[in-house]
Amino acid sequence: MGIVLKQSLNNTIVTYFGFAIGAANTLFLYTNFMQPSNYGLIQVILSVSAVLMPILAFGVPNSLVKFYSSFSNEQSQNSFLTLMLLLPLILIIPVAFISYVANDAIGNLLSKQNDVVRDYVWHIFLTGMAMAYFEVFYAWARVKMKSMFGNFMKEIFCRIGQTILLLLLYFKVIDIEFFINALVGFYLVRAIIMKLYAYTIRKPKLNFKLPKNWKTIVKYSALIILGGSTAIVLMEVDKVMLNNFLKLENVAFYSVAGFIASTIAVPSRAMHQITYPLTATYLNNNDKRALAQLYKKSSLTLFIVSGILFLLILLNLSELYELLPEKYSGGFMIVFWVGLVKVYDALLGNNNSILFNSDYYRSILFFGVLLAVLAILFNLWMIPTYGINGAAIASFSAFFIYNTLKLAYVKSKFKILPFTYETLKVLALLLVVAVIFSAFNFSFHPLLNIILKSILMMIFYVGVLYRFKISEDVYGFLSKYLSR
Repeated sequence: MGIVLKQSLNNTIVTYFGFAIGAANTLFLYTNFMQPSNYGLIQVILSVSAVLMPILAFGVPNSLVKFYSSFSNEQSQNSFLTLMLLLPLILIIPVAFISYVANDAIGNLLSKQNDVVRDYVWHIFLTGMAMAYFEVFYAWARVKMKSMFGNFMKEIFCRIGQTILLLLLYFKVIDIEFFINALVGFYLVRAIIMKLYAYTIRKPKLNFKLPKNWKTIVKYSALIILGGSTAIVLMEVDKVMLNNFLKLENVAFYSVAGFIASTIAVPSRAMHQITYPLTATYLNNNDKRALAQLYKKSSLTLFIVSGILFLLILLNLSELYELLPEKYSGGFMIVFWVGLVKVYDALLGNNNSILFNSDYYRSILFFGVLLAVLAILFNLWMIPTYGINGAAIASFSAFFIYNTLKLAYVKSKFKILPFTYETLKVLALLLVVAVIFSAFNFSFHPLLNIILKSILMMIFYVGVLYRFKISEDVYGFLSKYLSR
């Protein structure tokens, strides 16, 4: 777990720095410098692009991680990497053609409630393509255990670009149309930079001879499209469908609340960047003991971190909303339901890595597609009934069923669970923290209240974790830094 914890901590720092920039953009710059309808339009463009991304990537990022370690000589690796570079074009080229021929029809489909969306079909395609190839080259670097630069590009680069564009928009140097075009440009440039970096780690030598197991690789990649699409659909479908039922400003309000809750997922995202290739290696080597240990430790560590983040956000939410424009302040239930989703995700540890790198990926992909359909049905039912809160409840319901099925499936096939006795201890500690600090109400400025309450909560929480050694990894990390 040493390399996992070390790289995860480094990636967490980078990711949280990116989220700090994202928080400044989402909570203060977008909400004050841009009309909610324009912000909602940008969120729709990025959300639809994110849904399109795994389709255009053709499952290559997952295939790179799964199969790369199985090729032992340079020639076979070159054949494999050449295939990985070309495979996304199988879908990128026809989707580009369809976007050109059926531009009006696609625009009409996306703009049933908001006509302005119809003019941005090509923006969505180009952003989705840039996202897809960025993930390909990011995976290229991760298989060599080089994840920090890619993490920087993923979490920080485009957010800094948005900050610059928002400031230019505020000072009326640019208009909203230029803003959107430039934002697409940032995603394209990011993909190119990631490509150049990946090539410095492992320069490709084109070899058009297909690997011996190319049929298995292509079949896996095609099926993984469904898996990747499922995860993205479950995360982004709420914003896409809000666009079809409500005015664009509601997408902006939902996005702000969703962003607040999404900070809970930062440690998970950071850790998965290193646990994913490790899991693939353990499965390829049939090292069941190491796999089980990684499963339990990743679950406990992520639950410890995500649980306290959930409470920090929830118990400080009223003060945080006092700092935002009043029209954005009605998202408590969105934060609650989306936050619960992120905590449950964290509790599963490297569950996704186990499933997508094992021989059982076909079955779980079937569950994923079924649940993506279920998520759409939940949204069709709950958004017209409950508005933006309905989208959050729909997302929670779909993810709860999806994660529970994945948990049960890994248990049935690998005979392992991520939970330990320490998991119950952490749950009990979180409940105690919630009860104690929900009664704390200071009468200072909202920002000072947030800082003071957060410090007291962290001192109490970390103190109990350290005193009772609930997690070996967390205790070792704290001992290392406290001794200094």
